[in-house]
Amino acid sequence: MLTLRYPLVLASGSPRRKQLMTDAGFSFTIETRPTDELFPETMPANEVAEYLARQKAEQFLPDLGHRIILCADTVVILGDQILNKPQDEADARRMLQALSGRTHRVRTGVAILSPDLNGEPQFHSFTDETSVQFATLTDPEIAYYIEACKPFDKAGSYGAQDFIGLVGIERLEGSFYTVMGLPTHRVYQALKLFSC
Repeated sequence: MLTLRYPLVLASGSPRRKQLMTDAGFSFTIETRPTDELFPETMPANEVAEYLARQKAEQFLPDLGHRIILCADTVVILGDQILNKPQDEADARRMLQALSGRTHRVRTGVAILSPDLNGEPQFHSFTDETSVQFATLTDPEIAYYIEACKPFDKAGSYGAQDFIGLVGIERLEGSFYTVMGLPTHRVYQALKLFSC
């Protein structure tokens, strides 16, 4: 739909982000760079997603060229605690039991790196948040989900589009796509800044 000034690169291995960008009508290639997803222990939870997205984008600074790099990172926050990707089945079970019957926040940070009109790198970044209310989950439901969907690559141990999201999400305040890992409505508006 948008005609961008430079080729767009989605710097993510997430099949969900790839699908969302495709469905939103973008033409892009995929390129990932290894990034340590570490952040300062004293950093407020609300700042982490955008910080990590910018860290991912910075990996492209040495050879940016004439490209637009789109990076994202999603964190699940329960209270003031970040629930990262689970390390194993026990960790996934612990997280899902903690989320059961409670409201948590999902924050997706987005960083866009592109050369300005003088060829100098410029960053544009933002965070979008959605509040998610979970129903009470039974132990058999949690066990089935972990076995069937293997949510070990997902923040908070769940995907909104998977079984646990389909049967467990009672209410959302904000964008469903932010929970999936990319606030496409805001990405579209941001990329308009780079259109011809």
